[in-house]
Order: sequence, then structure tokens, then C-alpha cells
Amino acid sequence: MSRSKSSYIEDECYILHSIPWRETSLIIKIFSRNYGCVSIVAKGAKRQYSQLRPVLLSFQNLLLAWSNNNSDVKTLARADLGNILLLPSDSLMSAWYMNELILYSLAGEDAHPVLFDEYNKSLKCLCNRSNNKASVLRKFEWILLKETGYGIDKNEPDFNDQNLEPILRLHLRKRMETMLGGRELLTKKILLNLHLN
Repeated sequence: MSRSKSSYIEDECYILHSIPWRETSLIIKIFSRNYGCVSIVAKGAKRQYSQLRPVLLSFQNLLLAWSNNNSDVKTLARADLGNILLLPSDSLMSAWYMNELILYSLAGEDAHPVLFDEYNKSLKCLCNRSNNKASVLRKFEWILLKETGYGIDKNEPDFNDQNLEPILRLHLRKRMETMLGGRELLTKKILLNLHLN
């Protein structure tokens, strides 16, 4: 969808994070296919009978329309649910991990349609319990690093090769630490704590 001078922008999106704002609203940080990460206020979204409540869900493909202005925080005009994804509970931490990576590595309103498509594909793969979560995450990390200029200058490996996975994980994590500037991800800390206990 192209940028226009109309009063609203409409695009395919995912919600990465949301926080309460005032008594009845939310501020949502979205990842849109053609506009990147955008902060949007969803007025009245916390009200009990708000039509937005059952729509503004994490890990669901959404079609959102928001104000086309120069403000840092846009205003939500419309929200429609796209294809419904049924993410199993044992895949939630992997999905939150991808969200955190996007939040901390992309500049605001900087489009990355290739990464958006990979995120969309990764969520669909995580819905299928037969898929290996580690291989899904390694591929997503590879694409993210490539899209942000921190990629490995080699051909894309076979992410399903279990012998290659530990080495690939190590190389990708080192690059991500550089990209993130030492910022520790909350999801990574939680996973480490779970493994230690």
C-alpha cells in the first residue's frame, strides 16, 4: 500500500506490544508491512463493550487504519481481524521473543516488508506443533539480521539441520548482541531462568 496524502493510512499489521493509557485506552506498538513499527493510541479499547477489545490481539494478522499525521503517536481509526492464528501455548515464548527482537532492532516507521513476511510465516509455522521451534527462530533471526545490516555474508543455511543448529545459534546470537548494543531481552532472561530451575 502506498503512502498518500489522505487523512488515514491502512496496512496489514501485527501488534508487538500494548500498554494502558489513561482510563479506557491503549497505546499499541504495531509492526506494519509497509510502514514498519508505529505507535498508535486506541481510544476506548479497554472499555468493556469496545468493539476493539476482541480485535486488538497479539499474534493475529490485522488490517488497521490510523491517522496520517506527523505526530509520534498516531490515532487508530479502524481495526479488522485478518486470518486467525491459533498459536499453541508452548509457542508463545518464541513469538514474544520475535516481538522483542523487532521492537528493539527496528527504527520507528522504517518499512521492512521482507521481515514482515518472514514474521508472518514464522507465526504460521509456530502454530504447527510438528515444526521445530528452534529452526523457525534461527531463520527469523537470520532474516532480521540481514534486513538490519548485521547479516552473515554467506548463503542461507539449512535451518532444519539439527547438527548445524548449535553453531548457527552461537553465530546469530553474537551478531544480535552487537545489533542490540548489549540490551538484554526479557524473553531470553525468562527462558534462562526456566532452564535453570
